[in-house]
Amino acid sequence: MSAATSALQSVALSLFGDHLTHCVAEAAANGGPEAQAKVKEASDAIARLVRS
Repeated sequence: MSAATSALQSVALSLFGDHLTHCVAEAAANGGPEAQAKVKEASDAIARLVRS
């Protein structure tokens, strides 16, 4: 179970990193409400990862 959990966490972090690199960075560069929404989305995702 521990190995499976670790593997899933690794995949989640990889997907999150890709999301930050592409979606969040692009939205931040464009600014406006979309940027604020993407930053909040990223913050919420970090909070979920920390709690798990």
